[in-house]
Amino acid sequence: MSKKDAKKDDAKKAKKAEKAHKPSERRARDEPALRDLLRVPPGEPAVLASYDPRATPGGPEDKAAGRAAMTRMAEDLTALQDRLYAASTAGDRRRLLLVLQGMDTSGKGGTLKHVIGLFNPAGCRIRAFKAPTAEERSHPFLWRIKRALPEPGEIGIFDRSHYEDVLIAKVRELAPRRDIGRRYGQINRFEQSLADDGVTVVKVFLHISYEEQRDRLLARIDNPDKHWKFTPDDIEDRSLWPAYHDAYETALTRCTSAQTPWYVVPADRKWYRNWAISKLLLEHLQALDPQYPKGDFDVAASRERLLSMD
Repeated sequence: MSKKDAKKDDAKKAKKAEKAHKPSERRARDEPALRDLLRVPPGEPAVLASYDPRATPGGPEDKAAGRAAMTRMAEDLTALQDRLYAASTAGDRRRLLLVLQGMDTSGKGGTLKHVIGLFNPAGCRIRAFKAPTAEERSHPFLWRIKRALPEPGEIGIFDRSHYEDVLIAKVRELAPRRDIGRRYGQINRFEQSLADDGVTVVKVFLHISYEEQRDRLLARIDNPDKHWKFTPDDIEDRSLWPAYHDAYETALTRCTSAQTPWYVVPADRKWYRNWAISKLLLEHLQALDPQYPKGDFDVAASRERLLSMD
């Protein structure tokens, strides 16, 4: 084959390959964003029974593919985090807050380990909310939340959150019903104020099944190295499963909006949970599209001066 014929043959192959790729690229563009698939629709009742905890909506085909996809996302996530922080040095007040809620063993800690581990820890502000201290109880319930918010340019992560005050407080009757009823409106106004101030709030409910929770609790009981993660109270809380689900459905229904929606992430498959939260964070950071600020100095003059010093 002559060089001319070889070039023609290569051109045909390239054109054929380009044509073959176009349908898949078109499908990728037409695929709905994960946040559209997992978002709780505002104005509609949230019914957890309608969500399959073992489902993998919009996800990779299996565990191996999910892990590979997370590896590919890591570079984009760290680059976007770097740009978000850099933009804050020029006065950009935007930041992101990930709120993690879910039943015991649903994977809040696992998310911190596998997902937040993709970011530069220096730019993250992580807070795990436990039972309020005496000082915290002496203040309104949002007081301790406001003190833990991320600064401009940061990514904040809440392991449990202000929603405990309408979840466990409701189930355990730790506050009068009237007070708990008022808190939904207070939460909505608080979250709207965050959105108005440049905070992208990503609220995730990790949806685990009753059967999967039993298996994970048994794994903690049967492994001495995991005894520190278990208390007999976990079994008592499990007996209140219907009451907790009712409390979550109320919170998801009353506290989701166009600007601060809830996302239900199926959590029985740990690999999907990790991929889905990573993908949600990537989509929200891409939507923010932070940019590196331009330098306010003469680049050429500074470079020339630096080189002249050698």
